[in-house]
Amino acid sequence: MDIMCLNGWGGKLHNRLLPYVATTVPDILCLQEVVHSPASDKDWLTYKDGDHILPQRANFFRDVCRALPDHMAFFCPAAQGVLWDADQSVPSQWGLATFVHKSLPIVGQVQGFVHKSYSPDGYGDHPRSRSAHGVRVYDDIARRFVSVTHMHGLRDLMGKMDTPARAAQAKRLLQMVEQVSEPGDVQVVCGDFNVEPDSETLAILSQAGLSELVLGCGFTSTRNAQYKKPGRFADYMLINETDAVRNFDVVYDPEVSDHCPLVLTI
Repeated sequence: MDIMCLNGWGGKLHNRLLPYVATTVPDILCLQEVVHSPASDKDWLTYKDGDHILPQRANFFRDVCRALPDHMAFFCPAAQGVLWDADQSVPSQWGLATFVHKSLPIVGQVQGFVHKSYSPDGYGDHPRSRSAHGVRVYDDIARRFVSVTHMHGLRDLMGKMDTPARAAQAKRLLQMVEQVSEPGDVQVVCGDFNVEPDSETLAILSQAGLSELVLGCGFTSTRNAQYKKPGRFADYMLINETDAVRNFDVVYDPEVSDHCPLVLTI
């Protein structure tokens, strides 16, 4: 079973990302920074937050659904705000999504918030609402249950340092992992955590019996040349049974986002 985790960067490099996922066809794709604008048929809209202006793939969720036609797709919004078509505002949802190949029976799910709650009237002040989603599937080949849970960790304008809010979100994430899992399951936890390698977040997850693979396998970054800022880590993947790992990779080429895909084979 192949499990991929990726921050999709709002679909900015969709012309690379879509062929990549369509070719690799992960059994489970955990995707963060997903845009869903069902009221618009535009390909691109613009996000405006003061001087922060970014192009957004208006229906990124739809695009990935089309690239993975044999997957069940779940969109989990964190907030609804507006994007812009020139001077016209367009309601748009922002969150994360999970794609599960139809060959895998989904026998459990959990969806919720690790920071704040759903914001229906705008994206809100930083640090903004953050959601998480988990699925429990049955792997018929290996004859076992696997739970995969991912989140997009809160972004703090002060940086990636430890905060009480980040510790609280790690604990909420663990609660969701426990909710979707049963004893004996292989548990995979992943996402763009927005923390440093020596963070309290990773320590909390480690204390719960989860082994982190990016650092454990010696990778020195989860960012690529698209990312111009300092700090080379954001994304992590953890597992409770390291003996189940057949391969793990941080994919630097092709560049399909400013984050690298994390790919685990169990």
